[in-house]
Amino acid sequence: MQVKIEKYDELGRGIAYLNGKVLFVPKTVPGDVVEVNTILDKKNYSEGQVVKFITYSDKRINIICPYFNDCGGCDLLNISYEASIQYKTAKIINIFNKNGIVVNPEIIVNPQNLYYRNKISLKFQDGKLGYFKTNSHELVEINSCLIANKAINKILPYLKQFNISNGNITIRTNQNEEILLIIDSYDNLNININEIKKENKLIGIIINNRLFYGIDFLTETINDLNYRISYDSFFQVNPFIASKLFKIVEENINEGDIVLDIYCGVGTLSLSVAKKAQKVLGIEIVKNAVANAKFNAKVNNLHNVDFLLCNASDINLINNSFNKIIVDPPRSGLTKEVINTIFKINPSEIIYTSCDPQTLIRDIKILSEKYSIEQLYILDMFSYSYHVECVCLLKLR
Repeated sequence: MQVKIEKYDELGRGIAYLNGKVLFVPKTVPGDVVEVNTILDKKNYSEGQVVKFITYSDKRINIICPYFNDCGGCDLLNISYEASIQYKTAKIINIFNKNGIVVNPEIIVNPQNLYYRNKISLKFQDGKLGYFKTNSHELVEINSCLIANKAINKILPYLKQFNISNGNITIRTNQNEEILLIIDSYDNLNININEIKKENKLIGIIINNRLFYGIDFLTETINDLNYRISYDSFFQVNPFIASKLFKIVEENINEGDIVLDIYCGVGTLSLSVAKKAQKVLGIEIVKNAVANAKFNAKVNNLHNVDFLLCNASDINLINNSFNKIIVDPPRSGLTKEVINTIFKINPSEIIYTSCDPQTLIRDIKILSEKYSIEQLYILDMFSYSYHVECVCLLKLR
C-alpha cells in the first residue's frame, strides 16, 4: 500500500494515515511517499515497514551512516541537524501544550553533533559486535559509530579479537581520549593489552564487575571542575552539552542558598552550585558514585558540600531545611515519596533536569499545585536521536 508521511511522532517515527487510522513508519521523513507493509495492526493504530520509496521528501538528506536503516540508534540522521532541532523543539512545546502548559523554551544546540558520545554499550552475539535493532534482539554488526567519540571508534577493531562469543561491552572515554572497557561475559577471553595500548589510551578493563587491568575510573574536566567517574557511575554522555547544562544550573544559584541535590551522581551539579551556594547536600544511591563525589569535592577544594549514600525515596529522613532543590532523576522521573518530600521541604525553587519529557510533564503537573514554570531549556544532549534533555526552573507561587 502507498502512503504519504505527514509528520513525526514523539519517537521520531513518521506518521501516515490509512483508512482513518494512524500508521507509524520508522526511518521516514515528513513528505516521503512510500510503499509499506503493515507489520502490526491494532485497534487504534498500525505500524508499517517501508518496502520502497516512491517519492523522497525535500527535507531528506543523504544518510552518512551505513547502518542507519537497521540500527536502533539514530532516528534522525536522514534530516539536517537544523531540522532535527526544529523537530525536538516542536515536540517539547506540543507535549507541554497537550497538558495545558504554554512554554517558550530556550534552545541549546550541540556544538559537536557527531562523534560526541563518551559512552556506548554494544552486544556480542555469536562473535559479532554491534547494536540491536529497534525493539528486537537482532544484532546489527558495526565497525564504527558516527555519534561515538573518535577514541571509541578507534578501539572497536581490537574488541573483536577478545574471543567473546556472547556478552556485553561498555566503552567509556573522556576528553583526553582515555579508554575504560566494562565487559560482561563468561567466555574465555583473549585480551592482548600491549597490542591495544600501541594505538589507544587504555587505562582500565573491568570484567564481570571485577578489575582486570589498570584502574576502574575515568577523570574528566568540565567548566574548570575535575571529576572522578567510576565505571558504574552515571555521567552525562555529551561533555559539550554537559558544560552548558552545568552552567545553567550554576547561574540559577545565589550566595546564601542552601541546596539539596537529589540523584547527584558523582557530584556534577552539586559541585557546580557549591561554587556559589552557602551549603550543598547531594543524595545518591550508587555507592561508588558517592565515593567519587566526596573525592571530587576534595580535589576541587569545595568544603561547603557533602554527600550521602541514600535512596532518593528515603530523603524524608533528612531534617535539614533547603531553599533550593535540584533533581536529575532517571527516565522514570520522580517517585511519589520524593515529590512528597519536596512539598514537605517547600523550597522556593526547584531545578528539574530531565531526559524524558513525558515523566517531566507528569511530575510538573503534580508540582504545579505549588510551583509555576519560570523557564524551560531544551538541550540537544542526544543529537540525531529523538531523545531530548530539558532543564525546567520552577518557582514557588
